[in-house]
Amino acid sequence: MGAAHTLHGIGLRWLEALTGSAGLLDSAPRTVRVADAPLGAEVARFIAIVPDPDNRFPRARAGEVGLDEALGLARQVRRTIAEDAQRGPRPIIALVDVTSQAYGRREELLGIHLAGAAAVDAYASARLAGHPLIALLVGKAISGGFLTHGYQANRILALDSPEVLIHAMSQQSAARVTRRTVEELEQLGAQVAPMAYDVRSYAKLGLLHRLIGGVNAAAPAPGDLERVRAELIAAVVEARAAPRDLSSRLTSAAALAGRAASIAVRRRLAEQWDAP
Repeated sequence: MGAAHTLHGIGLRWLEALTGSAGLLDSAPRTVRVADAPLGAEVARFIAIVPDPDNRFPRARAGEVGLDEALGLARQVRRTIAEDAQRGPRPIIALVDVTSQAYGRREELLGIHLAGAAAVDAYASARLAGHPLIALLVGKAISGGFLTHGYQANRILALDSPEVLIHAMSQQSAARVTRRTVEELEQLGAQVAPMAYDVRSYAKLGLLHRLIGGVNAAAPAPGDLERVRAELIAAVVEARAAPRDLSSRLTSAAALAGRAASIAVRRRLAEQWDAP
């Protein structure tokens, strides 16, 4: 076999820029990067998923969250919870640039749904244990990749950049399912916010805590990094002062305006569920 490829990607770029480390651990696959770095007056744990063209699973070579990645995430988040059990829980920063979960026969046979659920459960457990969990969207946040890495955060921050794309499935997959072209989907997204992929449309749904403008996602300058650090510090403070659940996603001004029907449905379901 030849030498392994050098890894790259927006997630790794931001991990190195914010922590000064590539975050490679002996106990994790090459695609799961973890680094500790100062964040304000404390130390935070940063986690990123990065592409690996040499991944043993072909379907997980372009930044997807596959079996190894999902289980690696669960392992590293659980490790963080255990390390902090006898001290104050440190912030966990999920740097998000994931193209989807890994689609493939191997993944389905070996239980990608269970591996993904393990990562989600680990992140949710960390949040409920008091770890301020902050997701910073620096690239793609697509489908099950985002669900396993980032979506359980107390606060979701995103760069206001064309690099940041968010949706339940890729444009190509959505085009096949809806029997439309990608161009037709883009036109539909301009009219219906949940169908759009750009981060500004996503912000209208109320799920985003902060949209950070004026930052170069692909090549952050020192000033960009300082601004993002300040936003992360503020999000950590706010997360510690707020309930540990995700109720803020239904009470923000954007949610009340953009998800009024969803909120009404949830209220009616709760009324029926709690009825004598």
